[in-house]
Amino acid sequence: MRARWHGWEARAALDYTPHVIDLSHLLLALASGVAIAAACGLRAFLPLLAIGFGARFGLLSLRPGAQWLASDPALFALGIAAALEIAGDKLPVVDHALDAVGSVLRPAAAWLGAYAVLEGWGSPWAQIAALVLGGGALAVHGVKSTVRLGSSALTAGHANPVLSALEDAGAAALVASAILVPLGSLALVLLGTWAVRRWRRRKPSAILGA
Repeated sequence: MRARWHGWEARAALDYTPHVIDLSHLLLALASGVAIAAACGLRAFLPLLAIGFGARFGLLSLRPGAQWLASDPALFALGIAAALEIAGDKLPVVDHALDAVGSVLRPAAAWLGAYAVLEGWGSPWAQIAALVLGGGALAVHGVKSTVRLGSSALTAGHANPVLSALEDAGAAALVASAILVPLGSLALVLLGTWAVRRWRRRKPSAILGA
């Protein structure tokens, strides 16, 4: 009887373990997608370039429909686009023009980037999750644009290059953690969300105090 019981436990473990592994894989992919989408809210092309290189060097797997991101033409084009976006964002007036275009471009890039890393997610769930994350990227872009407009009004645009450099660093940190430590990237997104919400709550009181 004991041997029969242990045999049942062994079979149950074998039946259950693959589901646990599949679930953890899906959750890690989702964590990466959240971080990539948040990074795209700051920079449209840098996250796509990073995941393309990550796939090229075997650091992450992309969905079959997005594996072209690791191709030579895609990496070349994304590299040029990322360099132009990063450089242009440091220039007065050009940065606001990029933000205007980014209201469409960055959510679209977030959808593509999130969809690419949702490896293992079936259809239509990957597309739906990527669409939701694209909306989150639009929210990040909105906060970024609001902060940039406030900086332009208060400092005549002189602080904007500093803010831009901080955004570059934030996007790079999110993408790096999404590729190397997905759960760490999710923690960064949650921390950033908490910081923004706290800043927005304190902003009205600071204005009244002024």
